[in-house]
Amino acid sequence: MDIKSEANERLKAIVFLVLSAVMWSLGGLLIKSVDSNPLAIAGVRSAISAAIILIATGRPKLSWSPSQIGASLAYTGMVILFVAATKNTTAANAILLQYTAPVYVTFLGAWLLKEKVRLLDWVTVAVVMAGMVLFFIEDIGTGGMLGNILAAGSGVSFALFTVLMRMQKKGSPIGSVILGNILTALIGLPFLFNDMPDAKGWLYLAVLGTLQLGIPYILYSNAIKHVTALEASLIPVIEPILNPVWVLIFLGEAPGYLALIGGAVVLTAVTLRCIIPLRQSRHSSSY
Repeated sequence: MDIKSEANERLKAIVFLVLSAVMWSLGGLLIKSVDSNPLAIAGVRSAISAAIILIATGRPKLSWSPSQIGASLAYTGMVILFVAATKNTTAANAILLQYTAPVYVTFLGAWLLKEKVRLLDWVTVAVVMAGMVLFFIEDIGTGGMLGNILAAGSGVSFALFTVLMRMQKKGSPIGSVILGNILTALIGLPFLFNDMPDAKGWLYLAVLGTLQLGIPYILYSNAIKHVTALEASLIPVIEPILNPVWVLIFLGEAPGYLALIGGAVVLTAVTLRCIIPLRQSRHSSSY
């Protein structure tokens, strides 16, 4: 591939990452707009997403390895817990608490991938945990505590999913996404019969499965091949920033001041954790 073609591929990849993050950010608004059981919402969304990904990528290579099965189970936990969290707390709390996943990746990576934990990692963990405390303090006695706990669980599941996907470098990681969507559909769809959404709800579910989950995963899997680690880490930050914005604009749901401060702390800590090592490696490589 010549330099011009490579530059065009990189530009296209950046556009794909931005589009993926924007489409992911619609999750809070769409989930809150569907009047149905959270498990039913997760099940329908994943059933549609699995179909979209299968159509776009073809039959996946299934090795049934421990990492592939583990990643599919973690994905199932991640999407179910996130939908349930969004129904039980503010959209801002749900997405920002899920975004604590890189903190758990630090420890899981050290355990499963034998990656070294540095001082910067410990500092990031401490700062993020302090930010999380602000979410829980604000929702004591307000009914949002359950949603915050579910969102934190979604963050742990997201971290497990990330590490187990990373363990499939030479395999077919998209297979875990498809299996996870199928398992989520099997778990969630039975709940649909006792809590059917209305016509608008079905429209929102269709958008959730295609535009918010299926298509972004296809774009992201293509984009990741042509961007730097820094770009792949930072561009998706658009999602936790835009997610509560859409809910505020269209549904009037606003997070509290402490949650906003906590979210800013979490986003800043995780972003700096991504940037600093890459800047250090670039600086050292220039000598």
